[in-house]
Amino acid sequence: MISEVLAETKEKMEKAVEHAHEQFGNIRTGRANPALFDKLPVEYYGTPTPMGQLASFQQPEARMLVITPYDKSALKEIEKAIANQPNLGVNPMNDGTIVRVVMPELTKERRQEYVKLARDKAEEARVAVRNIRRKSKSDLDALEGEVGEDEITRAEKELEQVTKSYVDRVDEAFKAKEADLLEV
Repeated sequence: MISEVLAETKEKMEKAVEHAHEQFGNIRTGRANPALFDKLPVEYYGTPTPMGQLASFQQPEARMLVITPYDKSALKEIEKAIANQPNLGVNPMNDGTIVRVVMPELTKERRQEYVKLARDKAEEARVAVRNIRRKSKSDLDALEGEVGEDEITRAEKELEQVTKSYVDRVDEAFKAKEADLLEV
Protein backbone atom coordinates (compact mmCIF):
# COMPACT_ATOMS: atom_id res chain seq x y z
CA MET A 1 0.00 0.00 0.00
CA ILE A 2 2.79 2.41 0.90
CA SER A 3 4.59 1.60 -2.36
CA GLU A 4 1.37 2.33 -4.29
CA VAL A 5 1.07 5.76 -2.63
CA LEU A 6 4.71 6.57 -3.40
CA ALA A 7 4.43 5.34 -7.00
CA GLU A 8 1.33 7.47 -7.57
CA THR A 9 3.11 10.44 -5.98
CA LYS A 10 6.12 10.08 -8.30
CA GLU A 11 3.83 9.82 -11.33
CA LYS A 12 1.93 12.99 -10.39
CA MET A 13 5.13 14.89 -9.59
CA GLU A 14 6.58 13.84 -12.95
CA LYS A 15 3.52 15.31 -14.66
CA ALA A 16 3.92 18.55 -12.70
CA VAL A 17 7.56 18.84 -13.84
CA GLU A 18 6.55 18.08 -17.46
CA HIS A 19 3.90 20.79 -17.23
CA ALA A 20 6.54 23.24 -15.96
CA HIS A 21 8.73 22.39 -18.97
CA GLU A 22 5.77 23.06 -21.28
CA GLN A 23 5.13 26.38 -19.56
CA PHE A 24 8.79 27.36 -19.95
CA GLY A 25 8.57 26.45 -23.64
CA ASN A 26 5.71 28.92 -24.03
CA ILE A 27 7.87 31.82 -22.83
CA ARG A 28 9.60 33.28 -25.81
CA THR A 29 13.29 33.86 -26.18
CA GLY A 30 14.91 35.80 -29.01
CA ARG A 31 14.26 32.92 -31.42
CA ALA A 32 11.03 31.94 -33.17
CA ASN A 33 9.75 28.75 -31.57
CA PRO A 34 6.70 26.86 -32.86
CA ALA A 35 5.90 25.86 -29.26
CA LEU A 36 4.94 29.50 -28.61
CA PHE A 37 2.09 29.21 -31.09
CA ASP A 38 1.19 25.51 -30.90
CA LYS A 39 -1.37 25.81 -28.08
CA LEU A 40 -2.49 29.35 -28.90
CA PRO A 41 -6.31 29.28 -29.11
CA VAL A 42 -7.78 30.30 -32.47
CA GLU A 43 -11.50 30.93 -32.92
CA TYR A 44 -12.35 28.33 -35.59
CA TYR A 45 -16.02 28.03 -36.52
CA GLY A 46 -16.98 29.36 -33.09
CA THR A 47 -14.74 26.98 -31.15
CA PRO A 48 -11.38 27.86 -29.59
CA THR A 49 -8.97 25.42 -31.25
CA PRO A 50 -5.21 25.10 -30.63
CA MET A 51 -3.27 26.55 -33.56
CA GLY A 52 -1.22 23.36 -33.85
CA GLN A 53 -4.38 21.59 -35.05
CA LEU A 54 -5.11 24.23 -37.69
CA ALA A 55 -1.72 24.91 -39.25
CA SER A 56 1.81 23.72 -39.85
CA PHE A 57 4.88 25.68 -38.80
CA GLN A 58 8.17 26.24 -40.64
CA GLN A 59 11.15 28.17 -39.37
CA PRO A 60 13.11 29.54 -42.37
CA GLU A 61 15.23 31.83 -40.17
CA ALA A 62 16.09 31.97 -36.48
CA ARG A 63 13.66 34.80 -35.76
CA MET A 64 10.99 34.07 -38.40
CA LEU A 65 8.15 31.58 -38.34
CA VAL A 66 5.91 30.75 -41.31
CA ILE A 67 2.46 29.44 -40.41
CA THR A 68 0.56 27.61 -43.17
CA PRO A 69 -3.09 26.91 -42.32
CA TYR A 70 -4.60 23.62 -43.49
CA ASP A 71 -7.85 25.49 -44.17
CA LYS A 72 -7.29 28.87 -45.87
CA SER A 73 -10.54 30.21 -44.33
CA ALA A 74 -8.82 30.13 -40.93
CA LEU A 75 -6.07 32.51 -42.09
CA LYS A 76 -7.68 35.70 -40.74
CA GLU A 77 -8.53 34.07 -37.40
CA ILE A 78 -4.96 32.78 -36.99
CA GLU A 79 -3.60 36.24 -37.74
CA LYS A 80 -6.02 37.81 -35.26
CA ALA A 81 -5.16 35.28 -32.51
CA ILE A 82 -1.44 36.02 -32.88
CA ALA A 83 -1.95 39.79 -32.94
CA ASN A 84 -4.16 39.66 -29.82
CA GLN A 85 -1.59 37.72 -27.78
CA PRO A 86 -0.07 40.45 -25.55
CA ASN A 87 2.98 38.59 -24.22
CA LEU A 88 4.34 37.80 -27.71
CA GLY A 89 4.76 41.37 -28.92
CA VAL A 90 4.71 40.39 -32.61
CA ASN A 91 2.96 41.67 -35.72
CA PRO A 92 1.82 38.86 -38.02
CA MET A 93 1.93 39.48 -41.78
CA ASN A 94 -0.69 37.77 -43.94
CA ASP A 95 -0.01 37.35 -47.66
CA GLY A 96 -3.22 35.47 -48.52
CA THR A 97 -1.85 31.94 -48.15
CA ILE A 98 0.51 32.01 -45.16
CA VAL A 99 1.14 34.07 -42.04
CA ARG A 100 4.69 35.29 -41.42
CA VAL A 101 5.73 36.14 -37.90
CA VAL A 102 9.04 37.91 -37.28
CA MET A 103 10.11 37.90 -33.66
CA PRO A 104 11.55 41.28 -32.65
CA GLU A 105 14.81 41.50 -30.72
CA LEU A 106 14.22 41.39 -27.01
CA THR A 107 15.10 44.47 -25.01
CA LYS A 108 16.75 44.08 -21.63
CA GLU A 109 13.51 45.11 -19.88
CA ARG A 110 11.51 42.56 -21.89
CA ARG A 111 14.03 39.84 -21.03
CA GLN A 112 13.67 40.72 -17.34
CA GLU A 113 9.87 40.51 -17.67
CA TYR A 114 10.19 37.04 -19.20
CA VAL A 115 12.56 35.91 -16.44
CA LYS A 116 10.01 37.11 -13.90
CA LEU A 117 7.27 35.21 -15.75
CA ALA A 118 9.45 32.07 -15.80
CA ARG A 119 10.10 32.49 -12.06
CA ASP A 120 6.33 32.62 -11.46
CA LYS A 121 5.81 29.46 -13.54
CA ALA A 122 8.58 27.72 -11.59
CA GLU A 123 6.95 28.70 -8.30
CA GLU A 124 3.60 27.36 -9.53
CA ALA A 125 5.31 24.05 -10.33
CA ARG A 126 6.97 23.92 -6.89
CA VAL A 127 3.61 24.57 -5.24
CA ALA A 128 2.02 21.80 -7.33
CA VAL A 129 4.74 19.36 -6.23
CA ARG A 130 4.26 20.38 -2.58
CA ASN A 131 0.49 19.95 -2.88
CA ILE A 132 1.04 16.44 -4.22
CA ARG A 133 3.34 15.77 -1.25
CA ARG A 134 0.68 17.02 1.19
CA LYS A 135 -1.98 14.75 -0.35
CA SER A 136 0.40 11.77 -0.26
CA LYS A 137 1.28 12.47 3.37
CA SER A 138 -2.41 12.46 4.30
CA ASP A 139 -2.81 9.18 2.36
CA LEU A 140 0.09 7.71 4.35
CA ASP A 141 -1.43 8.96 7.61
CA ALA A 142 -4.69 7.24 6.66
CA LEU A 143 -2.81 3.92 6.50
CA GLU A 144 -1.70 4.24 10.12
CA GLY A 145 -3.98 1.48 11.47
CA GLU A 146 -3.10 -0.96 8.70
CA VAL A 147 0.72 -0.70 8.73
CA GLY A 148 3.28 -0.03 11.42
CA GLU A 149 4.41 3.41 12.54
CA ASP A 150 8.02 2.70 11.55
CA GLU A 151 7.00 1.91 7.98
CA ILE A 152 5.00 5.13 7.74
CA THR A 153 7.92 7.15 9.13
CA ARG A 154 10.27 5.56 6.56
CA ALA A 155 7.77 6.26 3.79
CA GLU A 156 7.45 9.90 4.90
CA LYS A 157 11.24 10.30 4.77
CA GLU A 158 11.27 8.80 1.28
CA LEU A 159 8.41 11.13 0.33
CA GLU A 160 10.49 14.13 1.44
CA GLN A 161 13.46 12.92 -0.63
CA VAL A 162 11.26 12.41 -3.70
CA THR A 163 9.71 15.85 -3.23
CA LYS A 164 13.13 17.48 -2.93
CA SER A 165 14.37 15.77 -6.10
CA TYR A 166 11.36 17.00 -8.12
CA VAL A 167 11.61 20.53 -6.73
CA ASP A 168 15.31 20.48 -7.69
CA ARG A 169 14.37 19.42 -11.24
CA VAL A 170 11.99 22.39 -11.49
CA ASP A 171 14.75 24.70 -10.22
CA GLU A 172 17.23 23.31 -12.78
CA ALA A 173 14.72 23.82 -15.60
CA PHE A 174 14.12 27.39 -14.42
CA LYS A 175 17.85 28.15 -14.29
CA ALA A 176 18.27 26.81 -17.82
CA LYS A 177 15.37 28.93 -19.08
CA GLU A 178 16.69 31.99 -17.24
CA ALA A 179 20.11 31.55 -18.84
CA ASP A 180 18.43 31.14 -22.24
CA LEU A 181 16.38 34.30 -21.73
CA LEU A 182 19.29 36.45 -20.57
CA GLU A 183 21.58 35.27 -23.39
CA VAL A 184 21.98 38.06 -25.94
